[in-house]
Amino acid sequence: MSEPARVELNVLGETLMLRSKAAPEHLRALAAFLEERVGELERGGVRDRRRALIMAALDITDELFRAREDTTRDTDLADRLGALRAELERATPSDLH
Repeated sequence: MSEPARVELNVLGETLMLRSKAAPEHLRALAAFLEERVGELERGGVRDRRRALIMAALDITDELFRAREDTTRDTDLADRLGALRAELERATPSDLH
């Protein structure tokens, strides 16, 4: 496993020094994504940058939670379909499958 590297990011005018095992390009992409979301809110009329940052963080967190719920739902559905398939295979004569 690689050692954490120091990465300097500029996010919303703030310089951050991070130590991370993540690729610097990945961290820069995250920072750019956050800046874009804040920019969208500012273009939409949010004047306070701190407020825009908090709103963007909440929106991104909401997306994360919804994606996790979808993944859990998909996993549950796949598990139920697998169990149903197993039941059908047990109930079907072996020469039919």
